[in-house]
Amino acid sequence: RSILCRLLRVPEDRSNWSEFPNVDAEVRDKLRDAQWWEVYDFVEAVDDSLSRREEASRETLERGLPYFRAEVNKYFRRAGIGWQLTDGRIEVRGPEGTEQTLHTTREVLQETERDTAARELHEALSDLSRRPEPDLTGAIQHGIAALECVARDISGSSDTLGTLVQRNPGLFPPPLDKAVEKLFGFASEMGRHVQEGRTPSYEDSELTVALAAALITHLVRRSS
Repeated sequence: RSILCRLLRVPEDRSNWSEFPNVDAEVRDKLRDAQWWEVYDFVEAVDDSLSRREEASRETLERGLPYFRAEVNKYFRRAGIGWQLTDGRIEVRGPEGTEQTLHTTREVLQETERDTAARELHEALSDLSRRPEPDLTGAIQHGIAALECVARDISGSSDTLGTLVQRNPGLFPPPLDKAVEKLFGFASEMGRHVQEGRTPSYEDSELTVALAAALITHLVRRSS
């Protein structure tokens, strides 16, 4: 109740003393009246509370937290909700293939200690998962920035991605190199040089991030 009331900025009902059924009913009523994104914020707040090592017992950390996360995600999947609780944050859950691509890219970037690119990819996912409205242009910007960062690191160049591909013909095999140039052009138009009345769709933004992630994995594996 304290976590939820603090999040919703409403006072606790001090006339409710017993945990059940009074406090339990109060929490359920407040959740029922909350906006959907506030419910997700509450899930993250509970996760954060459970994961504070200085406050949580060993039993909570080893059993309670994993159980909570597993049950939340089990419900999301069963209810057909396109979100998932990952490392304490609720993120958009894409198609299975996209999820596997992003998971693989995260691992590749961590293994090769490319922290800057990993942060950019994380920001792209955060923008897609922003509540109540996703930041579609931000997702495109950060996704391509992650790819550009890795391409610069491998090539030793400070050029933009489009120029970098042109000047380094061996970076991507043809005709994939042309596709990367066009992807960069799309990202520049939709993510950087935005025009009034022309915004990318969610599907376009998600696809751009997924393609950037797949290309990052391809680059890193080829270079090694």
